[in-house]
Order: sequence, then C-alpha cells, then structure tokens
Amino acid sequence: MSTRSSNTEAIANATGRPWSQWTKALHEASAAELAHQQIARLAAALMPRDLANPQWWAQGVAVAFEQEIGRRLPGQAQDGTFQGSTTATLPTTLDGALERWLRAVSGLAEFNGQTLTADPAISSSERWRYWRASFSDGTKTQVDIGLKGEKAVVAVNVTKAGSPEMVSEWKSFWRQILARTKE
Repeated sequence: MSTRSSNTEAIANATGRPWSQWTKALHEASAAELAHQQIARLAAALMPRDLANPQWWAQGVAVAFEQEIGRRLPGQAQDGTFQGSTTATLPTTLDGALERWLRAVSGLAEFNGQTLTADPAISSSERWRYWRASFSDGTKTQVDIGLKGEKAVVAVNVTKAGSPEMVSEWKSFWRQILARTKE
C-alpha cells in the first residue's frame, strides 16, 4: 500500500522538480532498497545548487518517497513510532504563554489517562520557551512557545506514539489543554 505524502507539492515548488520526476530519479537509483539516510543523501545530491536549506528538503523527499513506496505512514517517524502536533495562538508574551500553559497543566495527576514518568522539564532561550514531558505509555510531548508578530504561538508536539490513533487521542487531549490557556 502506498501513501502519497501531502508534502510533495511543497517539495516540487521548492526544488523546481515535479514529484513524478523525483520518484522516477529515486526509483532509477534503486532508492526503495536503501535506508532512510541513504535516500536523503541521494536526494541531497539531486537538489538544485541554489536551493536554500537543501538538507531539510532532502529529508522531506526521503520521507515522502518512503510513504509512497509503503515503508512509512504519514506521521510515522523513522523508528516506526508516530508523531503529530497541534497549536494555539495567544494574545500574550512568551512568558505569558508559558505561565498560561503551566496553569493549564498544574495539578493534573493524569494526562490523557497516563502519568508522568518524571517532572516536566522547563527551559527557555531568548526567542523560545519549552515544556517537555514523558508519559507512562512511552509517548513524549514537547511544547514550543514562540512569537509570531505580537502574539505567542504554542505548539504541542507528541512523539513516540505507538499508532496514528494514539497520536489522535493525544492531540484531542492537548487541544483541551490549549483551550484552557485561552481562559
């Protein structure tokens, strides 16, 4: 079963090469027999010389190709686990958004029916605020808070989920928490 990546149009626009040409070149190079990193290196070698961030686009080509040949499902990481994200925009500062997030999760004994395996880690840089947690089902969540104009964007990223359904359940849970940050 093949799954065409939704990213193929963006890849074609950025690289100036239609997705059909990418797949033809990769098939001719027997990329279906290669590991992910080898496919990414092959794609990088085929990138236009003037392309900004060719390694990032090469990773995208490798993932989309793996999805197309049925090796990987959308949202599936190289290790076989699944990931997904949800976001919210808040009319506040970085620190204000982090404070709202911390209030929204404060006192929770369970998260989506799971418990924390350790206290969440909180860190910051000049431009970002972070909240990271690991849960009893093996999933991990990283919250990235950044600015877009005068507003804070809170991105909740779920990784290490065992299935797409698990990602969906976590995203639904985190949307409820994000709704609390708007109160």
